[in-house]
Amino acid sequence: MGGRVGVRAGAVSAQLTKNMLLHIVARGRIGRSPEAELVDRYLARVGWPTKVTELPDRGGKVPPAGPGTITVILDEKGKSLGSVAFAEQVGRWRDNGAREIRFLIGSADGFDDAARGEADFLLNFGALTWPHMLARAMLAEQLWRAASILAGHPYHREG
Repeated sequence: MGGRVGVRAGAVSAQLTKNMLLHIVARGRIGRSPEAELVDRYLARVGWPTKVTELPDRGGKVPPAGPGTITVILDEKGKSLGSVAFAEQVGRWRDNGAREIRFLIGSADGFDDAARGEADFLLNFGALTWPHMLARAMLAEQLWRAASILAGHPYHREG
């Protein structure tokens, strides 16, 4: 099990977020890299509780999910959403009482059918292939963007 585990609590009220945790569970160690800086920068801006758990490329177990956990797998077979649609989905989970949304980023081999079948939602970042460390940074940015959209900040790409 790995190194970078941190929880940040932001300025958004508990009433707004209902204490929902945004949890990235990723295979591989990001270390001290430009991608790590991006992940940290965006998660610090989210304003909701966040956590990053790193697992080794092979082995290691995903932490057990508690009640009210939504599991999202980033996968090439997933659904591609725009930023507003992604924010709306996160908002629905929040409004339906989710306590945690767990985003799983796999190793280079991705996920098997059994793991996909256990997920609540499969998400992809388009047809292109992205390095796993960059996908982590892209997810952090989209989580920040979703929190901003849900907080009512204008989104310049909307409409």
